[in-house]
Amino acid sequence: MSLDRLAPAVFVLLWSTGWVVAKYASLHSEPFTFLSIRYALSAAAFLALCLAVRARWPKSRATALRAIYSGFFLHGFYLAGLWWAIANGVPAGISGIIAALQPLLTAMAAPFLIGERLQQAQKLGLALGFIGIAIAISPKLLDPATADLTHAALPLAINLVAMASVTYGTLYQKKHLQSGDLRTIATLQYIGALILTLPLSLIFEHQHFDGAAQAYGALIWSVFGLSMGGVGLLLHLIRRGQVSRAASLIYLMPPTVALEAFIAFGEPLTLPLILGTVVVVTGVYLTNRRAVSEHRPVEV
Repeated sequence: MSLDRLAPAVFVLLWSTGWVVAKYASLHSEPFTFLSIRYALSAAAFLALCLAVRARWPKSRATALRAIYSGFFLHGFYLAGLWWAIANGVPAGISGIIAALQPLLTAMAAPFLIGERLQQAQKLGLALGFIGIAIAISPKLLDPATADLTHAALPLAINLVAMASVTYGTLYQKKHLQSGDLRTIATLQYIGALILTLPLSLIFEHQHFDGAAQAYGALIWSVFGLSMGGVGLLLHLIRRGQVSRAASLIYLMPPTVALEAFIAFGEPLTLPLILGTVVVVTGVYLTNRRAVSEHRPVEV
């Protein structure tokens, strides 16, 4: 089976673990501090890989700067904003709704920024994905703890900006970094992310990282499973297909995370979650179904 067929499923499995890792990491480290360590180690790991395989670096300074710039938004501002918002009062259910907006934001912005057009079936798929997410997390929205969000106005705004940031970074990647070695581009992108999170850590935090086994486990998986594996596949998907199709895979994250949380923490699987998952999978299928035929080898 080719990488193009396996990549979406593997990406979903890898990327979804980030929410579980974040839950462990938050108990042992401040968010900006953890992300700074993660980005520094990710850049070093990718650099070592590039040197080992003699990967080609961008030929022009402009391309290198574009890679750093895209990483500032695609990784740095996105995760920094998301982690900070949740740590400062945004409920998980509301954050999930905001995260589900990314494919819609991508689909709406793609025609203006990169000239990418969607068919009616793809538009329907994106809408179904959002509806499915709303159904899946509806019990959390009805929780009394989510009723009063007035105290979380700033964190909510930061959460929304974080979603806009990763949307912009994805589209920028598609438009300006369609050529070149993905390994060297990823190295530069993590440098861009570190340029943001390190000053935030030094200014607003105390660089707390308690060094517990769970903290190191979360860090190791964040670097090799998420930053190298998950992000590497995301960059591959963006380059190989429509950016809105790659973004639509984000719809599968909350249901997948729910299943992982059920296995890891015993959190219940509710009927709305199951029904929402069915709607989500249908939406993702409609958005992505042309991708297989576009990359299938021509039979002779």
